[in-house]
Amino acid sequence: MKQLSILGSTGSIGVTTLDVVSRFPERFRIVALAAGTRVNQLVDQARKFAPRLIAVGSKEAVEDFRRLYPDYQGEILYGPEGLERCATAPEANLVISALVGAVGLVPTLRALELGKPVALANKEVLVAAGALVTTTAKKTGAKLWPIDSEHNAIFQALQGHRRQDVRRLILTASGGPFLRTPREKLAEVVPEQALQHPTWKMGAKITVDSATLMNKGLEVIEAHWLFGLEPSRIEVIIHPQSIVHSLVEYVDGSLLAQLGVPDMSIPIAYILGFPERLDLDYLPRLDLSHAGRLEFETPDLERFPCLGLAYEALRRGGTAPAVLNAANEAAVAAFLEGSIRFIDIPRIVRLVLDAHQPTDVDSLDTVLRVDRWARETAQRAISTNQ
Repeated sequence: MKQLSILGSTGSIGVTTLDVVSRFPERFRIVALAAGTRVNQLVDQARKFAPRLIAVGSKEAVEDFRRLYPDYQGEILYGPEGLERCATAPEANLVISALVGAVGLVPTLRALELGKPVALANKEVLVAAGALVTTTAKKTGAKLWPIDSEHNAIFQALQGHRRQDVRRLILTASGGPFLRTPREKLAEVVPEQALQHPTWKMGAKITVDSATLMNKGLEVIEAHWLFGLEPSRIEVIIHPQSIVHSLVEYVDGSLLAQLGVPDMSIPIAYILGFPERLDLDYLPRLDLSHAGRLEFETPDLERFPCLGLAYEALRRGGTAPAVLNAANEAAVAAFLEGSIRFIDIPRIVRLVLDAHQPTDVDSLDTVLRVDRWARETAQRAISTNQ
């Protein structure tokens, strides 16, 4: 039986993971759940799955949890210590890293240091500290498996093939809600519009990233670390229907793709059951005869400058991707709060990236230091409206 620790259990990935787990009770057991402020939802999860360990975002949230669930018999922690304890729970033999943002870096790294396999949906972990994370996994022999639909599709398309036969990876992107919006109208975009993703239901931050295409840029960086290909061999293509989830091109010209309905249950279940496949008979099947036309187009980097910024950060290397990620997180938060415009997000990221001189990612302290610097620099630019 696989025993799971889920970091980010009340987010979209965590909720879907628990739904899959609930359908296969003979195969999975939940030993730890970590969340932030959605205490009511976490209480419902704890009642249903009876984990021995719970982590929340604050001391106040602990008090709320105890008030709502006074009969809970397990341990309740909060803050960074709680996340790390959940990630390193002795019984856990698979850690689901589904936190949003750089907060997931330290607990994920701690799990890998212990040799625990990690199913990764928190792309910022590899973006901020790809060299450190992958080196740690190699050193301890820990498996690092992708849950994100695009990287999971590539992972599936690579099975049974030699890595040296790969020519390039092709990540698909829906294009988000503003694919056809006139560029001059982008300055008028409000958060409510940016949060209306056409095909996927996700959290606020990742949905805005999908609207700017920064999400896809972060995935390019993540793919570089997961699969060991240089930036020139990782491409992005717009595919509005979100049916082809990504492709691998081999040296003989063959293209292998993974297709399916846009439902995160599929990639999550693939990793939970790996190397077996779970029977998800409750999901609708993809009917190609009724799927309609499948469209593909090259992304417009003038409309989506964040994608170009991500490639630039990856080529610059070292701490540049960590700075890109931190500046973007600060800018997206400011946009959602109404402090800056949608089109200011790439402008803020560009300012911070240009002000940074990359260094090697030689330690966790280095990553955390440049992360703080980038957030502070971005915040100054936001507050002064530079």
